[in-house]
Amino acid sequence: MKSDAVIIGGGHNGLVCACYLARAGLKVRVLERRNIVGGAAVTEEFYPGFRNSTAAYTVSLLHAKVIRELRLAEHGLRIIERPFSNFLPLPDGNYFKSHSGTAAARAEVARFSTVDAERLPAFNRLLENVSDVLRELVLQTPPNVGGGLGDFLRALQTLGKVRKLDLPGQRDLLDLFTKSAGDILDAWFESEPLKAAFGFDSQVGNFASPYTPGSAYLLLHHAFGEVNGKKGKWGHALGGMGAITQAMAVEAKKRGVEISVDAPVTRVNIANGRTNGVMLEDGSEVEARCVVSNLNPKLLYLALIDRADLDADFVQRIEHYKCGSGTLRMNVALSELPDFTCLPGADLQPHHQSGIVIAPSLGYMERAYFDARSTDFGGMSREPIVEMLIPSTVDDSLAPRKKGDEGAHVASLFCQHFNPQLPDGANWDDLREAAADLAIETVNRYAPNFKASVLGRMTLTPLDLERKFGLIGGDIFHGALTLDQLYSARPVLGHADYRSPIRGLYLCGSGTHPGGGVTGLPGHNAAREIIRDFRSRKLGR
Repeated sequence: MKSDAVIIGGGHNGLVCACYLARAGLKVRVLERRNIVGGAAVTEEFYPGFRNSTAAYTVSLLHAKVIRELRLAEHGLRIIERPFSNFLPLPDGNYFKSHSGTAAARAEVARFSTVDAERLPAFNRLLENVSDVLRELVLQTPPNVGGGLGDFLRALQTLGKVRKLDLPGQRDLLDLFTKSAGDILDAWFESEPLKAAFGFDSQVGNFASPYTPGSAYLLLHHAFGEVNGKKGKWGHALGGMGAITQAMAVEAKKRGVEISVDAPVTRVNIANGRTNGVMLEDGSEVEARCVVSNLNPKLLYLALIDRADLDADFVQRIEHYKCGSGTLRMNVALSELPDFTCLPGADLQPHHQSGIVIAPSLGYMERAYFDARSTDFGGMSREPIVEMLIPSTVDDSLAPRKKGDEGAHVASLFCQHFNPQLPDGANWDDLREAAADLAIETVNRYAPNFKASVLGRMTLTPLDLERKFGLIGGDIFHGALTLDQLYSARPVLGHADYRSPIRGLYLCGSGTHPGGGVTGLPGHNAAREIIRDFRSRKLGR
């Protein structure tokens, strides 16, 4: 039977979009290439008895509206906050704990600089004021440049939200969208650990130096999340990130969505300028009144659509759409917790339940990036940036436990910078284990028991992330979050409203506004536009 909408890709945004479309009364089918839904937000066993979030690994950006309206808590989702945001072990044997805008935060910063401790509240207010504007914009459909009256009105609404900021606030917004994180942080603070704690967010999934213009936006992008109603917090999803997407799948099925796994799509069928369905790898066809893609735009337009069906300039823009985040992702089975030199003990402590960031300064981060860009080091940083989370410290379902014993643990290692495009014809399949060894040695310098405690590991290079999850160049955001690929320019100027140049073909993935991260917002926003077209009998342009 013909569907109203078929969604390519059962990642979290595809599931969110499916839920909203089904709630509006549409007949929806989701087609997932892998044997499990969830995209990059899945929980899988990677070593006998050890389970972990395979790719996406932490929660903050998942929007409260999506959690509430898809009844995720009713379907078992529970998120545990970190005791504090991040823990940074330092080369001199000291450490820094990054708290979220509290008296404890000022006290911690004062250990390094009383001047910075005094300035910290003002900087946090700056981020919060600009984040409040973004929190409103992320739920909106961006105006298309050159669009009609509706786009003009949306542009006025956007301007109105920005004008809620006073003049200094508008200047701050401009700085955060255009300047580098390093330049802004250097202007505000003097202590390296504090700058590193903020600057790390500018590096997450961003193959660039913290001094690259525009990198400040990545810092801001990671600042407007929340956990359990508390702004700026980060947390662990019990059961791993798959608990989020499995809860979404339960809700989708309750709303009548048909979900098909092991169903890779090889072509979007197009006739007379509009789509009427898709073809699967086995040669069968799925008919639908509209097709919704949860894929990276580059993958959709260049792999599933005949270029003759697209405008030549549009194709050229997609070919140059920037993807590649320099990310190496590891899951590690541990026999014990890391024993950090700066905070000794393999017994459970609050820093084990927080984000552990090995990147003690902006200079360290910049060197990591330039190492990866240099041919001298084979596309890898000599000292990579490593963020480690140990979710089994709050979730004993992930690792084996012995009665009366704390037992083993699992750790997520998110590592930058590893060049997606290796020099001299090298291949990531040949360098995977060397890169994994490098990441483990990096942690071991700060926690000397770490290497010996590793029981098993799973390593995903940028190439593995592309092959396994469709993340082109290992790009966790489905496209760089730079000014030329944000808001009305995401993914391409003139097509920011979730509608493609092909009638009846829509996009709902992270390659659309508001971008990457496990937010659910592209799926939410795209569904609103698709429903609007169904109700107005337009179904595309």
